[in-house]
Amino acid sequence: MKLYDTMIIGAGIAGITAALFAARKRMGFEIVASEFGGQMLISGEVHNYPGLPDIPGLELRAILEKQLALAGGPKAREETVIEIKRSGLNFKVMTDKNMYEAQTVIIATGSKPKKLDVLGEERLARKGVAYCSICDGPLFSGMEVAIIGGGNSALHAVDFMKDIASKIYLVARSDRTRGFESLLEKAKKNPKVKIIFNADVKEILGGRFVSGIRYEQGGKQKELKVGGVIVEIGRTPGTGPFRGLLDCDEAGHIKTDCQGQTSMPGIFAAGDCTAGHDYQYIISAGQGCMALLRAARYLATKK
Repeated sequence: MKLYDTMIIGAGIAGITAALFAARKRMGFEIVASEFGGQMLISGEVHNYPGLPDIPGLELRAILEKQLALAGGPKAREETVIEIKRSGLNFKVMTDKNMYEAQTVIIATGSKPKKLDVLGEERLARKGVAYCSICDGPLFSGMEVAIIGGGNSALHAVDFMKDIASKIYLVARSDRTRGFESLLEKAKKNPKVKIIFNADVKEILGGRFVSGIRYEQGGKQKELKVGGVIVEIGRTPGTGPFRGLLDCDEAGHIKTDCQGQTSMPGIFAAGDCTAGHDYQYIISAGQGCMALLRAARYLATKK
């Protein structure tokens, strides 16, 4: 069996960046992922990636794919990783199709936003329904928006949107928020913010674009007119196969140090699957680069 310098798991922006630097260093590696592009496949326009303003997610994916090929990197293998096992000083990576052996592993499997699973949500995605206030919030400048959620991510979204939206409705399903009290107090003091508790969203309304939401409160159906809906009810990291192997936080994000090292020497992680950062392309790209460089240094110490 061929022994690779590293196996890169995931082909979102963190995994592709790691692969690009691995190719430039002429390392022996493969990149495996269920799909090439990760979050870029479902993004609309990306407005905050330096040097590439207002670029569609699919176009960014195409650019990165071309750049990886020009650097001499392999095409990503469309496979799903099932398990990683320690094999002496190396690792065996089992997928649904093959088994690989590598001296290091970089996990960059990303995360997916949790959805409401209500009527209109899928149809109006990228037409006024968003899942990241920092990424898409500026699209709602001067508009009334509903932020759905009752935790820290929702309260952070309220704080981010306070100077962008004309009116913010924080729609929480329970009778209280679960976030930091300081954030809640800031929201309560802001005259632009109205908090609606005990509200169970049933439908997102709209034709070509979002026009409002329908929710149930106290047994009664109510409607709220807004031009945007930001769903902030958490994300699910793609770390299922690794949770028994590596230290993770309570939500399943992989814990790393500031250079991408996980709790197991030789395994590194980058991007949205890791703990303790905001979900941004530029952060994930930087982490992908750092994880690869750290993996290369780890290999040098082994030799």
